Amino acid sequence: MQDQQIDFRPNCDACAALCCVMLPFDAGEDFGFGKAGGVACRHLQGHACSIHADLAAKGFAGCQHYDCLGAGQRVVQEVFAGKSWRSNPDLLAPMERAFRAMRRLHEDHALLQAAARLPLTPQEETDRTALIADLAVDHPQTPASLSAYETGPKPRAVRGFLASLKARLQPHR
Repeated sequence: MQDQQIDFRPNCDACAALCCVMLPFDAGEDFGFGKAGGVACRHLQGHACSIHADLAAKGFAGCQHYDCLGAGQRVVQEVFAGKSWRSNPDLLAPMERAFRAMRRLHEDHALLQAAARLPLTPQEETDRTALIADLAVDHPQTPASLSAYETGPKPRAVRGFLASLKARLQPHR
């Protein structure tokens, strides 16, 4: 069985700067100031970062290193049909919930794909492909489907499978 292909590359042009609003960060080496989650970064102008070309030089290397795994554009384009919290502030909370769940779904999928590079037993490979198939959807995501994913048993099953690999692959001391 082929793994379902998800484009994990972020496309900021198709997003609504969800990471710049949703994610909290603390002032420190990677962030020039602290910000609470759900609050737009002060460098955000419209849906673009006013210092994007100079993030590291301006003290925001953490922004440069963050990767939404393509969750941001899927939430905006697929879940909310291109709508934005900027033009409809009532969308901020549902977009935040959808972004968190979509990021988790993409991360789980990416980790299962990465596990294919490990020396898996035949049973582990069967389990891995079954988990990927269980994550696959042949219809667009919705706020309800993402909520069901996040609160349902699938993330726990993925984490359990990955933990079993980690325990088996770690050298015994």
